[in-house]
Amino acid sequence: MKIAKPINSLIESFQRLPGIGPKTAERLTFYLLRVPQSQLDDFAQSLSNLKKNTILCSVCKNVSEADPCLVCSDIKRDKKTIMVIEEPLDILVFEKTAKFFGVYHVLHGVINPLENIGPDELYMEDLFKRAHDANEIIIATNPTMEGEATSMYITKKLHEQNPNNGHHLKITRLGMGIPTGADLGYADPITLTSAIEGRREI
Repeated sequence: MKIAKPINSLIESFQRLPGIGPKTAERLTFYLLRVPQSQLDDFAQSLSNLKKNTILCSVCKNVSEADPCLVCSDIKRDKKTIMVIEEPLDILVFEKTAKFFGVYHVLHGVINPLENIGPDELYMEDLFKRAHDANEIIIATNPTMEGEATSMYITKKLHEQNPNNGHHLKITRLGMGIPTGADLGYADPITLTSAIEGRREI
């Protein structure tokens, strides 16, 4: 069946997004055909501005409108407690718990040799520099094989960087409650709160 080029083009664009299969792409496209043009224009403008109007925070590497970001510039936050996370989306997840009052460091991925992603492709060096002034580093990578490998690498490097030099850096990992292989983005606030409060030193 032949369909109009604009429809086919949008279906193909949706299919390039993660988790969107052919059927979902078709449903979304035909749904948008019924939406008023003004809403489509707003939607298109939001997409266009997504990267134009955002930058990476020079401190934590979060995606933000300003530099430093809202978390890093908040004087009420504990700047000496840094939670290391994989993606900017994880910040939203932890902020919903309203139980973490430190700051974040976004790696923008995890170590994954199969995809040729090593430490140099992530914001590791920026983390190690920040660790000099920190009291605690909380490693909150996902409990997957890649997340655990990243956690071990960071822990090893931080221990090498702080060998009994009078500055005791506490390095912790999120506590039990997060199932192995799970994605933090799907964990509920109660589970995440338990994970934060039950973190263990490594």
